[in-house]
Amino acid sequence: GRRMAFSAAAPSRAFQLRLNPLTGDSEWLVVDEAEGEDVGAAPPQTQRQLLAATSYLDMLNDAARNRAYRRAIDAAVSDPSARVLDIGAGTGLLSMMSARALEAVGGEGRGSVSACESYLPMGKLTRRVLRANGMENKVKLFHKRSDELEVGVELDSPADVSEILDSELLGEGLIPTLQQAHDSLLVKNPKTVPYRATTYGQLVESPFLWKMHDLHSNEANAADGVWLTPDGMENIVSVKLQQHAMQCDPLEDEIRLLSEPFKVFEFDFSERPESQRENKITIKTTGDGCVHAIISWWVLQLDSAGSIFYSTAPKWVRQSSIKDLPRCADDTKDWCDHWKHCVWFTQGRGAPVMKDQTLSLRASHNLTSISYQLLNPNDEACNGNLKADHLTLLPERIALYGDIYWRSALITAIKNALSDRSPQTCIVADDSIFLALLVSSLSPSSKVIAMFPGLRDKGATYLQAVAKANNFSMDQIQVIGKRAASLSTDDLEHKKINLLVGEPFYCGSEGMLPWQNLRFWNARTLFHSMLSEDALIMPCKGVLKLCAMSLPDLWKSRRSLKDVEGFDHLVVNETLGACGDLPGEQQGPCLPYYVWQCGYTKKLSKVYSVMDFNFSEPIHSCFGKTKIEFADAGTCHGFAVWIDWVLDEKNSIVISTGPDTRYWKQGVQLLSKPVEVNPADDPAALVEASFDPASGDITFSSSFS
Repeated sequence: GRRMAFSAAAPSRAFQLRLNPLTGDSEWLVVDEAEGEDVGAAPPQTQRQLLAATSYLDMLNDAARNRAYRRAIDAAVSDPSARVLDIGAGTGLLSMMSARALEAVGGEGRGSVSACESYLPMGKLTRRVLRANGMENKVKLFHKRSDELEVGVELDSPADVSEILDSELLGEGLIPTLQQAHDSLLVKNPKTVPYRATTYGQLVESPFLWKMHDLHSNEANAADGVWLTPDGMENIVSVKLQQHAMQCDPLEDEIRLLSEPFKVFEFDFSERPESQRENKITIKTTGDGCVHAIISWWVLQLDSAGSIFYSTAPKWVRQSSIKDLPRCADDTKDWCDHWKHCVWFTQGRGAPVMKDQTLSLRASHNLTSISYQLLNPNDEACNGNLKADHLTLLPERIALYGDIYWRSALITAIKNALSDRSPQTCIVADDSIFLALLVSSLSPSSKVIAMFPGLRDKGATYLQAVAKANNFSMDQIQVIGKRAASLSTDDLEHKKINLLVGEPFYCGSEGMLPWQNLRFWNARTLFHSMLSEDALIMPCKGVLKLCAMSLPDLWKSRRSLKDVEGFDHLVVNETLGACGDLPGEQQGPCLPYYVWQCGYTKKLSKVYSVMDFNFSEPIHSCFGKTKIEFADAGTCHGFAVWIDWVLDEKNSIVISTGPDTRYWKQGVQLLSKPVEVNPADDPAALVEASFDPASGDITFSSSFS
């Protein structure tokens, strides 16, 4: 989740915005500076796993990264009077490394280490870690953004710097932060860790990546009469023109490389970076094909001598012998989730190329991101501009909307629903443009009310643009653009609802756990008094499904921390949502992942149903349990959990959101201790789950026999 912290008048208090998944309402939680301040005290429950969805834990479990930083910091802090500034301190690991390095060169009492961490819940954790390591007097910590620090106020004198980085390199505000630091906080020509970062790209062909951006061609192939992107409006629904973070290693066998890796930009941290740059790159293609995407990554050079590197390159690049790419020290880089690859989609059908053709690519970056344009021989950009009625969705949603099986399931279910009755009033409870369009065109006599709580006016403008191509009139559709709670009988003109539908899909909640889509059940409950007696609800139920899995890579990245490069990190485990190696009977949180992107994965059992959510009834708490028998030998690290949506009462049309589909995230509940299973020993696990409608959470417990 995105984090927001606002300081109120009292300096010791901040507020955290939290979304209630079932209502879509936001609520403010108070984060108090004073709470849980002594080392042993656990943070209050509201904050306990605020940081579980962030990448801190995964980063701290990345041994190669930590080792590289330690070596680089030891090399950079060679002067006993060095003044070190750590921007975005996190748990304070790099600050503590700097303080230790300073001590080693006799700098105690001469040099200094200052750190800033603006996010209060994190800053409180930093303090606890510093204290647990006896470092609270060796590192000066400020709960401020680096641009709120001043030399002569917080800092005695200008400093040397540390790091702030994310998957896309520029997304964390790296450039503005560095500009401001060079302008006001650093000496001229400071030593920096990292020393520089280089981004690389590669042209690829991939049917899977093509499905994630070319909705129009996939709709044309489906030929089912529904047009989200009618002729002449091919781009009206598309992916955002930006780099999308994705683990690309699992796609290795279905990707054709159409070029060697090429250098895109170099960022030198010891100089003030420019706000924007443009770079024209000439690329020679290595095969015939169609460029569907540019996959990119970066390589960090951590020291000025050029001996310490950290790379986020895909597996196929690390295993090839391209001479210009620096090798990483031990090149056995573990899978890690915090730094993914970046995918930039070419628009439309992609760009056809022949082997040994010379292509021009224009790469540009602004303050926060890198973008690309393939140029045709006259140096004109190959892609058009986007209009105001244009909708952007995530790549997974684009792929789903073009998926012939998913479309036909929904079309069949709606046709069946309409064949028994001629509904007068239909409500689309979520953000589904597909269903709003489908019901309107299949039932011209119906009044369709689209709630569109996330899309709002954009959804209305979009429907207007595609109405004619789909043979419906805007007179029959009303877009409410609000959450379910705000629908009134006036909106319905005092008629009853005969048909209530949803995918369910709520814009903006794609990154969340699967059961957050039970918001549909909550909406159905709010509409209870407005439903006609024979109202049809689709989907009619959800089934919680579960499968035992071997997930060694994911487990390793979420295990609890003990010693990180010589520093005790035990106090961070609960707040950061650690899942593995926990003390006693503790269990970590269930977290959302695309299981197919989680490194090595193997199913150890068949799929089991744990409980049903019956949408013909108002929302209520549910409990379920199931005995799991293991079909395969291996190490069980936990369970993948998801919801299958049953569309019709005959139970014949089911949309599964499990790990076999790549379009949805699953919940993953990791075990604290992995369990070796072998079907010969007849092992079994008992899993219990309970759903609490007040919080929208599902909690799990499991025992092995």
